[in-house]
Amino acid sequence: MASPADLFLKIGLDENTAKNTVANNKVTANLTAVIHEAGVADGCDRTVGNLLYTVATKFPANALVHRPTLLKYIISSKIKTPAQLEAAFSFLSTTASDKLNVDDFEAACGIGVEISLEDIKKVVNEIFEESKAVILEQRYRTNVGEIFGQIRKKQPWADPKIVKQTVDAELYSLLGERTAADNEKPTKKKKEKPKPEDKAIVEEAAPVPEEEINPFSIFPSPEQNLKVHTEIYFSDRPVLRASNSRELLNKHLKVTDGKVLTRFPPEPNGYLHIGHAKAMFVNFGLAKERGGCCYLRYDDTNPEAEKKEYIDHIEEIVGWMGWAPFKITYTSDYFQELYDLAVELIRRGHAYVDHQVSPWQTFVSFSCSGFPT
Repeated sequence: MASPADLFLKIGLDENTAKNTVANNKVTANLTAVIHEAGVADGCDRTVGNLLYTVATKFPANALVHRPTLLKYIISSKIKTPAQLEAAFSFLSTTASDKLNVDDFEAACGIGVEISLEDIKKVVNEIFEESKAVILEQRYRTNVGEIFGQIRKKQPWADPKIVKQTVDAELYSLLGERTAADNEKPTKKKKEKPKPEDKAIVEEAAPVPEEEINPFSIFPSPEQNLKVHTEIYFSDRPVLRASNSRELLNKHLKVTDGKVLTRFPPEPNGYLHIGHAKAMFVNFGLAKERGGCCYLRYDDTNPEAEKKEYIDHIEEIVGWMGWAPFKITYTSDYFQELYDLAVELIRRGHAYVDHQVSPWQTFVSFSCSGFPT
């Protein structure tokens, strides 16, 4: 079996990128899964490999169910440019786990749209004509990035390599050979330090990010929870994905009446630390800010280490921090329900029973086939 580094080199990543990727466990797992999903473990074109790397690092988490479909478009070269891929991410992020409308998806990504060299030349000529005076003044110091941006607005699906070649050719046609002056580094003008009163005005005008005003603004509302997802990787490379469908979410909202319900779930086997303070702020704070409820749920799954002393301590600290639980519950209250759910997972072939040394270490492990992985 090829190592992750070998896999990454086979899809065309350079050595430095492959080395840096291996150092990041999350990206390594994502990219390895993407390579096998795409069926290119034996290698592929570098352009395709770069697109696969982008999928591994930027694919919208709430739409993982559609990732195999996107990979088919990439491997078949129906999606072949970064612009098309970014459009695909945007479309899939909105679609989430709902059924994919193929026609709308292909239209949004410019699939099947062919941009000829003549089309690109026409747009480049128009932009150069509009900016001719500035280009003649700045010559080869012209901000080519701005030109590329204007071209992309008019021809978003144009091949970026052909665009660059066309722009370079047009620059040469207009300006001729580079001169010694073109190669000189421009003299940087020293910026004047702002006066105290000017600085005060700038500081007053600076907008404050919304998340600083309200740190809970980053969390979606209950009706937007299509973004909730789970992705589990297995040693034999299949991936189990689960995310809320619109139907499941609607059922959930009906039961909860659309309220935010959270929980603070400490284990009663020790004293609380600074990390628990953050968890309390997020769970109790979000529920309070959204007019919902937060449970204090004791995760009492390790009887040998749990004591009444810790339970009393936790309740005392929660109150001291200014939080009031909606209800106090225990994981052990739901053991039978959890057991029944585990049996159902096994019945569906998504789990198996793993017997360890002691009865307390018997647990259900996830598997795609129902056999240990």
